[in-house]
Amino acid sequence: LGRACNRMTAQLQAQRADLGNARHDAESRSRFIRAVLSGVSAGVVGVGPDGRVTVANRSAAALLSLTEGALEGRRLGDLAPEFEPIMQPHEARDDGPHRVDLMRDGATIHLSVRRTVDPNTAGVVLTFDDMTKLIAAQRQEAWKDVARRIAHEIKNPLTPIQLSAERIQRKYGSEIRTEPDVFQRCTDTILRQVADIGRMV
Repeated sequence: LGRACNRMTAQLQAQRADLGNARHDAESRSRFIRAVLSGVSAGVVGVGPDGRVTVANRSAAALLSLTEGALEGRRLGDLAPEFEPIMQPHEARDDGPHRVDLMRDGATIHLSVRRTVDPNTAGVVLTFDDMTKLIAAQRQEAWKDVARRIAHEIKNPLTPIQLSAERIQRKYGSEIRTEPDVFQRCTDTILRQVADIGRMV
């Protein structure tokens, strides 16, 4: 009976030590994950099945214009209702990027959001990046291209107009007997306006 009691005590001590090691490993892993998340520029938010944020990194708080730690434990839909459509139940798989537009402090922030469902917990992990500058740059490039094409289309007919006006002046300038000054003024106006349009283009 004594030996059995000693064996049982030894087993309990071993199990307690294993539990302590497992807890220590889990805490170390949790600290490591938090350290990794804090250094990531993308926003990362873990949301439980009840819609409450379980984990969020510093970038997520910054992109949502919140202070660090203000997300955890609160419902994501209350803090950022723009995410509600993405949070609706879907198949348990990775979703392609969604575009979410946030209005914060009078400015619009364009986010590219990826959603991953954890089939074990029915929770969701959202990863999002700020695409505002990229979208603005793409828009600017599109306008530059439009401006180049318009400038080209305007400039094309200017040369023949200018050459025609100069030719009319040379060829018919000496032949005009009635109101030659009006003829000269009109052709000069055409040439001047063509030159002005060319400079504007």
